[in-house]
Amino acid sequence: MSALNAMGLGLARLGLAALGGLPLPLLHRLAAGLAGWSRRVGSREARVARVNLAVCFPELDEDARERRLREVLWHTACTVLECARIWTRPPVRSLDWVVEVEGMEHLEAARAGGRGVIVAAPHLGNWELFGHFLAACGPLTIVYRRPQWAPAESILLQGRGGAGVEQLPAQPSSVRGMLRALAQGRLLGILPDQQPKLGEGVFAPFLGRPALTMTLLSRLAARSGAAVVFGFARRLPASRGFAVHFLPAPDGIDADDPVLAAAALNAGIEACLARAPAQYQWTYKRFSRPPPGLTNPYLPPRPPPAPPPDPGS
Repeated sequence: MSALNAMGLGLARLGLAALGGLPLPLLHRLAAGLAGWSRRVGSREARVARVNLAVCFPELDEDARERRLREVLWHTACTVLECARIWTRPPVRSLDWVVEVEGMEHLEAARAGGRGVIVAAPHLGNWELFGHFLAACGPLTIVYRRPQWAPAESILLQGRGGAGVEQLPAQPSSVRGMLRALAQGRLLGILPDQQPKLGEGVFAPFLGRPALTMTLLSRLAARSGAAVVFGFARRLPASRGFAVHFLPAPDGIDADDPVLAAAALNAGIEACLARAPAQYQWTYKRFSRPPPGLTNPYLPPRPPPAPPPDPGS
């Protein structure tokens, strides 16, 4: 690691440790300031979220969409600041934030007989906190995508780790490890709404628009016979903490037809999203790889072509 990266990593750790000592209500007040700044300056997050809201909620008028945007940016900032505690303190400290659990029977039924379970955890609420909750439920294997800034990987691995937690990078060579984890009766946590590379997914409807969708989760379910449940940690009003939710997977999520399976996967994500629409990660470019016939909605509109020259001039 270069000296510059080492210095940046050290400063990042110090900043996270300092923020991690703050109480949840104060973190949320700081988030309000960050969200307001993000909206005023037209940050990348604000621009992407505005596009996503227009694409996915065309029925909302402009005022309603702007209100939703303010909520989205606040929840986004909350997630970032909350992770300072989640990544730098023992998991039991973060689990104190979980004050409600709904649908636990779905996870328990899926685990009956010691079977492995695939837990699809969309980017909703605070998925890092949800990961700690899953780890408290039994041996857990999680699949993660390596960050763009390589030194940050050590922060993520440490923050998401703990007793009984195995972490596998999202790459083809890890599939064998995922199947092994399920055969051993472990929970396998996967973030199901990240856009795969072209050729590694199929297009399936998501909130009314075709979206390139992963096939990995459905293929794992079909090959292993493991049950699938959905789950997330929803932020409660007035900084009261979080409610953890588990939902059953839609029928067909392990279908042989990859498009049908992907459609079921996206339907499961939509069912979670409906519980807390403003807490979804709308700052992610979910539709940046469109199918033929559709344009990338995040690109600026092309200027109209110049008129042909006037032959009489």
